[in-house]
Amino acid sequence: MITKTFKIGEYMKGGVCTVEINGKDIAVIAKEWDFTAGTKRTSNQSKAKEFDRVEVKSDDYTAYRQIREFLEDLTSHYFAEQIADYIKQHTNLIMA
Repeated sequence: MITKTFKIGEYMKGGVCTVEINGKDIAVIAKEWDFTAGTKRTSNQSKAKEFDRVEVKSDDYTAYRQIREFLEDLTSHYFAEQIADYIKQHTNLIMA
């Protein structure tokens, strides 16, 4: 399983986004920043509380659109694109 946490901070609702890729399963998880772990980007946000998620299969032709819509509701176009690009690099996500 591939996991990456994006610590975006004030440019995203909640501030933290985690991507989990397990074969064809992709989960994009929005989390609230854990201030008990610190306020800097170097802080450990592994215990941040989840408040929303989207789960898709990489072979679903609407997967990319679902991920982008989910991310653009949470953050700016720039950060949504950065996260989606990371997912595309690590999967065979269909662009439809």
